Amino acid sequence: MDGWYVDDRCTNCDVARQFAPELIVESRGKSRILRPPRDEEETQRLHAAVFACPTRSIRPTTGRPDPGHDPFPMPLDDGVLMCGHNSQHTAGANAYLLLRPSGTVMMIDTPRWSRALAARYEASGRVTDVLLTHRDHAAHGRRYADHFGARLWIHEGDLDAAPDADQVIRGLDPLEIGEGVTAHPLPGHTQGSVLYLADDRYCFSGDSFYWSRTTADLEVAETVTWYSIEELATSLARTADRLRFEWVLPGHGDRRHLPADEMSHRLRALSERTRLLRPQPIDFTALRW
Repeated sequence: MDGWYVDDRCTNCDVARQFAPELIVESRGKSRILRPPRDEEETQRLHAAVFACPTRSIRPTTGRPDPGHDPFPMPLDDGVLMCGHNSQHTAGANAYLLLRPSGTVMMIDTPRWSRALAARYEASGRVTDVLLTHRDHAAHGRRYADHFGARLWIHEGDLDAAPDADQVIRGLDPLEIGEGVTAHPLPGHTQGSVLYLADDRYCFSGDSFYWSRTTADLEVAETVTWYSIEELATSLARTADRLRFEWVLPGHGDRRHLPADEMSHRLRALSERTRLLRPQPIDFTALRW
């Protein structure tokens, strides 16, 4: 479409559509360009989609995308940046940088690995911790942690995905892992899924729940639950009243910023809906992005 196209490597992961939903849509199980950008703001959103796409499938017909238009790491709020450069080895998951008052940084899940990207992320501050939400997003954790001289975290339920982790979260109780940052074990999507809550403002939910553009609400990935949907319902019931946040920042699915009271209401409602769900076969095509 007017100089842009989506190539056949697209895996329909939704990442690009999160950044530019008015420009890129789903069609027949793939993303496609709906129309060209109309102004500078839309052009910037298109380039965010280009440099986040894990398969680099969004391409100009003139050749490779101009790296000068790469916006990452990209601020979402005063305290959080998106890493972009999603990795095929983490199923295309989003990763984030959490800025701390001390001037240090925590990385939540990991983008694709490269030294050049690591140096770019380090420019935001000294990275002290790499926090893995679960096994699916562990692929580059050790390399980033070693490069930064940071601690690598994972829950014991998914420890086999990062057996050389420096810090292992155990059991089901919340654990304070830094000032203002708490890990909440949330088994369900995987046995060792963890949610990280920062400053009662940011909720890094991994693949436990996300914001759906289709339903305009919080949702669970009920058709892509590797461990137990019933266990996820139990986890949400145990945890929902403990959590207060304004931003939901998932690994897969969209992000959303709402008043904390509204998020709390929606999370409790999600917990009730999840309680009624039953196991289903894995089906990526049924996800309601």
